[in-house]
Amino acid sequence: MIEIADQKTARKRCMDHPAWAVFEQKVSELYGSENPVDALLNQLADQLDQGLRQRPKAAASLDAARQGQPGWQSASGHTVYTFYVDRFSTDLAGLIGRLDYLQALGVRWLHPLPLLKARQGDSDGGFAVADFRQVEPALGTMADLAALTQALQSRGMGLLLDVVCNHTAMEHDWAVRARAGDPYYREFYHVLDAPEQVDAWEANLVDVFPATAPGSFTFDADMGGYVWTTFYPFQWDLNYANPAVFEEMLGVLIFLANQGVEGFRLDSTPFLWKREGTNCRSQPEAYAIVEAWRAALTIVAPGVVLLAEAIESLDDVLPFFGDAAPGCDLAYNNGVMTALWGALVDSDAGIARTVIEAAAVRPDHGNWLNYVRCHDDLIWNALAAYAPPEDLQRWSSFYDGAGFSRGRAFQTAAGGVPSTNGMTAALVGLGKAGVDQDLARARLKLLYGIIHGLDGWPLIYMGDEIALGNDDAYTDDPDRRGDGRWLHRPDMDWATAERRVDKCAVEADIFSTLAGLAAKARKLNDLGVAGRARSEDVSEPAVLAVSRNEGRRAFLMLANLSPEAVFVARPAGFDRAGTDVLTDLAMGDEPVELKPYGLVWWVADA
Repeated sequence: MIEIADQKTARKRCMDHPAWAVFEQKVSELYGSENPVDALLNQLADQLDQGLRQRPKAAASLDAARQGQPGWQSASGHTVYTFYVDRFSTDLAGLIGRLDYLQALGVRWLHPLPLLKARQGDSDGGFAVADFRQVEPALGTMADLAALTQALQSRGMGLLLDVVCNHTAMEHDWAVRARAGDPYYREFYHVLDAPEQVDAWEANLVDVFPATAPGSFTFDADMGGYVWTTFYPFQWDLNYANPAVFEEMLGVLIFLANQGVEGFRLDSTPFLWKREGTNCRSQPEAYAIVEAWRAALTIVAPGVVLLAEAIESLDDVLPFFGDAAPGCDLAYNNGVMTALWGALVDSDAGIARTVIEAAAVRPDHGNWLNYVRCHDDLIWNALAAYAPPEDLQRWSSFYDGAGFSRGRAFQTAAGGVPSTNGMTAALVGLGKAGVDQDLARARLKLLYGIIHGLDGWPLIYMGDEIALGNDDAYTDDPDRRGDGRWLHRPDMDWATAERRVDKCAVEADIFSTLAGLAAKARKLNDLGVAGRARSEDVSEPAVLAVSRNEGRRAFLMLANLSPEAVFVARPAGFDRAGTDVLTDLAMGDEPVELKPYGLVWWVADA
């Protein structure tokens, strides 16, 4: 009776929070038809109450501060830096020693790629997690992680941690117990009995890695059937139709939040729910799971942000922001990223204008994570709704070493267009014989200038700030040679990074440009620039014109996507006196001259 009374007390404490109603609704939608939902809600309420009681004072103070600043996430200049810890700084202790470097770059958020304990050998870059509550031993310990979060908070920075919520390594304790015959843990995974069942599901599924890991199921003798493995055979998809899985992963998020983690990248969110007869991506229940996690963390750790890793069509990504209830705070602006690369090929801003305008339909509480490159491939198929197949194929072929690019084609599903691998510096042509290096450098700076001027959080991929090139030696490593994405996952070259202080070096030019963009983006807040990015029409096809016009002052970004200088008249309403924030030069109402790959951030005079 005491335990039941304690559960009721915990549930009442949680029920007093406004987010509980959303949490209860989403949990009931997910599990109420198949389970005694009141008992489940009691368990979850106890879990939330325990997490709230264990919330460190420093984290609770940050929660309160952020709650006192509604809309803080929508401010410009939340610059994010993403990297693999071992390739950037060897381990977490070394990462703390590199914070001066990152702070000088203007970084506000560190987004390390998976650093939790992974399986030995090939772990898909750490995405095959063997323990969600331990740090990869080669990188450090949970104490080291807590020390990192404290060091970041003392600098006004935060940690955005990767949580692989769709699957575990086959070496995870849940999988080990399942293989040993424990029926409770067997229900943590999807297991089919016969090849005919596999064929029925596979008929509607799309391979993620058709060349290196074809199919979505792997036979496992210990499990006595075919385990669902969307990505690689050693990564077992979790069964979120089982409420115990939802509860366990919620516990992981709360535990990590209480270590000082301020945000989570929820990996592979579109794959969380399986439904026969569909492609098993972006099902309604996947959105409900994210909304339930958001509501739960709003009760326990309201200052924590959630980032949806959903590299899908815009129609499938937008619901991860939530509908009637908030979901993720951030989502990857994959369409805009890919469109910018396509626009560079043609010196035509048309595709970028179209996709930026489409992305503007995001809800007010959602924000885009804008990026130029990341650790994954550049997926041309993501633009299928906005560009004809011949354009996608042409762009893919261009970046497969043609033109100014030093990229390489990557695998794709049958009927699709090959994706592209390569570091930003390689894709823009830096270091390639016969390519104008000044123009190549200008292309890199332009892309980063655009993403810093858009609404949302700009992301810098490790090494782009010093124009780091491809890692062609990845094929020498047996654990990496089978995955072409390692081409753009090099070790940080700290000797090259030292040249960032040499005013004559390319590294200094790029580093100072990106650091300056971070500072200028934050200046937009002081100037009163706010609101979502909208495309504007201009007469010059090569010029991308983007406005943000929901604050005290109007903002217009003009980006020349061609290697030729152009003159362009500003659209009506933006053809008045103001200042180019990037140069601090006054501008009248005359047409603007843009140098090859030139950029202007015009802000109206007060």
